Amino acid sequence: MLNNSQSFLDSDSENYHKGEIQDIIKLHLRNGDKPNRLINEKSPYLLQHAFNPVDWFPWSESALENAQSKNKLIFLSIGYSTCYWCHVMEREVFENEKIASLMNEYFINIKVDREEHPEIDRIYMKALTGISGSGGWPMSMFLTPDLKPFYGATYIPPTSWQGNLGFPELIKEIHNQWLLVPEKFYDSGKKVFDFIKGNIYQKTGELSLDETVLTNAFNKIEDNFDRVHKGFGNAPKFPRPMLFNFLFRYYRRFGEEKSKFMALDTLKEIANGGIRDHIGGGFHRYATDVNWRIPHFEKMLYDQAQLSNSYLDAFQITHEDFYSSIAIDILNFTISEMTSSEGGFYSAIDAESAVDFSNSNLKKEGAYYLWGKSEIDKNLTKEESDIFCYIYGIKEHGNINNSTSIHADFNDENIVYQLHSIEETLNHFDLSKKRVKDLVTSCKSKLLLKRREHPYPHVDDKILTSWNGLMISAFANAYKIIRDERYLIAAERSADFILNKLFDQKNNILFRRYRDGEAKFEGVLEDYAFFICGLIDLYESTFSYKWIKFAIELTAIQINLFYDDINHGFFDTSRDNETILIKTKEWVDNAEPSGNSVAILNLLRLAQMTDNRKWEEIAGKSLTYFSKIINQYPDAMVCMLGAIDFSITKPKQIIVAGSLQDPLTLEILELINHYYIPNKIVLLVDNSDKKNNESFFPYAIDYNKKDNKTTVYICEDYRCNLPISDKNEIEEILSK
Repeated sequence: MLNNSQSFLDSDSENYHKGEIQDIIKLHLRNGDKPNRLINEKSPYLLQHAFNPVDWFPWSESALENAQSKNKLIFLSIGYSTCYWCHVMEREVFENEKIASLMNEYFINIKVDREEHPEIDRIYMKALTGISGSGGWPMSMFLTPDLKPFYGATYIPPTSWQGNLGFPELIKEIHNQWLLVPEKFYDSGKKVFDFIKGNIYQKTGELSLDETVLTNAFNKIEDNFDRVHKGFGNAPKFPRPMLFNFLFRYYRRFGEEKSKFMALDTLKEIANGGIRDHIGGGFHRYATDVNWRIPHFEKMLYDQAQLSNSYLDAFQITHEDFYSSIAIDILNFTISEMTSSEGGFYSAIDAESAVDFSNSNLKKEGAYYLWGKSEIDKNLTKEESDIFCYIYGIKEHGNINNSTSIHADFNDENIVYQLHSIEETLNHFDLSKKRVKDLVTSCKSKLLLKRREHPYPHVDDKILTSWNGLMISAFANAYKIIRDERYLIAAERSADFILNKLFDQKNNILFRRYRDGEAKFEGVLEDYAFFICGLIDLYESTFSYKWIKFAIELTAIQINLFYDDINHGFFDTSRDNETILIKTKEWVDNAEPSGNSVAILNLLRLAQMTDNRKWEEIAGKSLTYFSKIINQYPDAMVCMLGAIDFSITKPKQIIVAGSLQDPLTLEILELINHYYIPNKIVLLVDNSDKKNNESFFPYAIDYNKKDNKTTVYICEDYRCNLPISDKNEIEEILSK
């Protein structure tokens, strides 16, 4: 069972970013500590628990067979390696020998990395929200031996508190009741299962999907808008980049200025707030306060990807350098801190880190990102420190209101957020704009070097196909708009990595996770959908037939594996699996878009590109399947609203007849990408490559250059305006 233990002593993971997991495991093994069976896993989250005294199983047929053969209840713990409260529960509960002994006696204990198994996480999160009204991680679920949940919670403390049972008291009570009246557990499990099933398999009817749905969604979103601090709802506040995408689309369709400014103002506010890492780049997960200043410090790849696209959209709409500069900041951070040597993108960076190198076990939320004023004064000149502290609100005794933080243990420490603008600063200090900007650049450079002397947070270095797909889209779109070759290289390296390491060409299987040389777990819907989206965006950035070819091939596989031929829409998992309680069909767009939302929009785009009417029909039937839910909860399905926006529009088909070797072609493509036109597809027809044109875009082969000059055809529903070669004429049409 523990046959992989020695490998940790003999070698290091080639792709590990900072080495924390391997270092901890080596230390345990050299101390003679005995690992549990999680030592054989690759998931950083599972490896973090490999030396718990709990007899953990990974999710497997073996674990489930044990529960049934021994007639034991299952304790299912779901989390991820950069989850702060998962760390807390591990330290307080799962490392406690006495509690672990009870767990081992009473339960089959299963640990799941939600990022490896979103299909499992999704089922039990629906159960948890049904049981308690809310959800989150760590997810602590109690199941009957046949996998049905009867009780659940998130973090459970080690001792009873405010009338709530602590973990040992709770599991004793559950165990005693199980021995006395097991039928009650089965009855409760069946009720929760019926709730999940009803939530998943409700037939939604066939309601009309038109502009009214978009308007209803906008009205709900507007009602939830924070006009003072920007963003939506109360604390904790999440950036919600899919909302920005919808608001920009809504502005483009209806010319609604309020829609545009809700998005733009929020993007400015979060860029100035503490949720953005002003020193090292990138965005933290969310803010714990209403004014975006105090973050929960973890950094997720999917946030970097989606926010990059939001700022790129904002730049296309406004042409203000502020927005492109934030996108560049995120993308450069991702290249620097979240990219493997092989080209894949890492999943996340932890919120907590060691306070110092002398004690790696003493960790603190935000330790890597917080500053004492004395430390800033010590590392900057007097002029630099005065400027920096004024702009970023640094105070002698800290600038954090502990009452609004995740936990009140920030003492005389500062979060870097922009309190004053550059204009306010140059007036306050009577300096030139250039001087202030130069000083700020110098300050950030010095402080970044100083920060790198501190213990680095844990990096979850597993590479997920779905999240890489989102990041590929961001880099591909950035290349189109900013024309920085580094971004194209980053997108293509990740796409090649997935095709080479995570796609089994012989069996046509896309895998979900790669880590430490191992590709594992058959991909779920979001892996196919997000990666296909990335490939389509890569095609429209490079016009390489390689990318559209793979997008088309994977779409055919995706339809075969996930499409519901009877009711329509896509299941989240493919084959029937006895270890899965029920197959879900997700429709909510949460921190990430749902697989259905992206899959449907992909089909609509590809149908326009290839004139594949069958795929357009599948997309239309799938939207109809979800129509009742969309009409009821449009603001919960903002990404799918993008697919509706596309489907009820006659998208622009922009066909460029020319060669990438021709400077005029490149100028025209740059002009096309200058404008925010969400409902469009762009094809490049190079008349010298007739074979590929006929294979992928057969309807476009008759669109040729006129007078031997690059020529643009702007079409709707395959009916085109007169061919144009004049850039001014093209710009006039696009600007409208």
